[in-house]
Amino acid sequence: MSFAANHPTGREQAKVLNRFDITTRLVARLTHEEAVIGGIGYTNFDLWGAGQRPQNFYMLGSMGLAVPIALGVALAQPRRRVFALEGDGSILMQLGSLATVASRGQKNLAIVIMDNGAYQITGGQATLTAQGADVVAIARGAGLLQSAWAADEGAFEELIDLALREDGPWLIGCRIDTSKPAQTTDRDPARIRDRFMSGLGVKR
Repeated sequence: MSFAANHPTGREQAKVLNRFDITTRLVARLTHEEAVIGGIGYTNFDLWGAGQRPQNFYMLGSMGLAVPIALGVALAQPRRRVFALEGDGSILMQLGSLATVASRGQKNLAIVIMDNGAYQITGGQATLTAQGADVVAIARGAGLLQSAWAADEGAFEELIDLALREDGPWLIGCRIDTSKPAQTTDRDPARIRDRFMSGLGVKR
């Protein structure tokens, strides 16, 4: 049975989830100092709102770079599980990173795509996923065979647990709502960088 056999076959079959709820569910499962890279915008803000872990890195103003940065962390620390949280608009700007992750076969990396079909933070302009682009299908076409849509909250938790337990790379697609973020990330790049480096054990 393939990895995606028990999951929705496309974006439209997945339940629309609450972004902050599933972010909180993810963070609650991180018990071994896993690293999390939060892409820009509301995905980032909800990661901040779910609890400021030293192992969290909050992107500020660099669209599309959560996956490349997460890959770099995963390469540098192969014994640490690493998660990239990215929005649909951002991943559409950096699709080449999916092929790079697939070619590396990075076992300790998981990518979570939060897809609401909009550039929400800049005014809600539609992204191409609202017009038929399916980021999970694109990821599988790029070679990330362990890619699937989360059917609902329970399925999302099961997929996260699988990514924590088994070799990757993984990609989990989540259809999300357009709710406002719980909090706003503090805009202090130096502090974010230094705390993250300390959380990874590379800087006191």
